Amino acid sequence: MILLYANENFPIQVVRELRRLGCDVLTSQEAGKANRAIPDEEVLSFTSEQGRALLTINGRDFLRLYRSNPNHAGMILCSQDPDVSRQAERIHRAIQGAGDLQGRELRINRPEK
Repeated sequence: MILLYANENFPIQVVRELRRLGCDVLTSQEAGKANRAIPDEEVLSFTSEQGRALLTINGRDFLRLYRSNPNHAGMILCSQDPDVSRQAERIHRAIQGAGDLQGRELRINRPEK
């Protein structure tokens, strides 16, 4: 099972739905890391130390880090989707088929209408 870490801007409703689907998700709030303006580099370092792939909707900044530092537990870069169930399902399917995410990134985009 892939362990996940949802950074502080990731929708909690999606986290709840992922948990319902059986995913192990730790939030920044639960880890005591929310509302502290922690630099992205430190967020990525924390997720790696915890062995958790990062879940974020802040893809632009984390993609820059992905390119400069391949030593992480994985990144799942998502676009916003108001349909939280649909977004959680897409994330769940992607990580089930992805295998080991170590040093990799997955992009989960909202489908076109």
